[in-house]
Amino acid sequence: MYVIGDVCYASRFEEGIKITEVKPLKGMMLLVTFSTGEKRLFDVTRLTGGAFEPLKNENVFMHPTLFHGVISWNNGEIDIAPETVYKESYEYNEQLVI
Repeated sequence: MYVIGDVCYASRFEEGIKITEVKPLKGMMLLVTFSTGEKRLFDVTRLTGGAFEPLKNENVFMHPTLFHGVISWNNGEIDIAPETVYKESYEYNEQLVI
């Protein structure tokens, strides 16, 4: 169990975590699978700063790639650490998806 910003998470955060799969969804969300087997939702709109501006282009956002467990876009010009994705993501429950 770990706590981030007054929210208690049942799973355990692990240093050195990697992303094994990423699927872009509508609304600038990513369905991310981690090396722990856990799936989580990440809201890309939370990424701020000029480096992430190209992600507002749906054609860029919809084509993420994985490179050594890190999500990247635009041939590696944009990337985000898996630890950040994990910390800033939400629990995913497949049973709630329609």
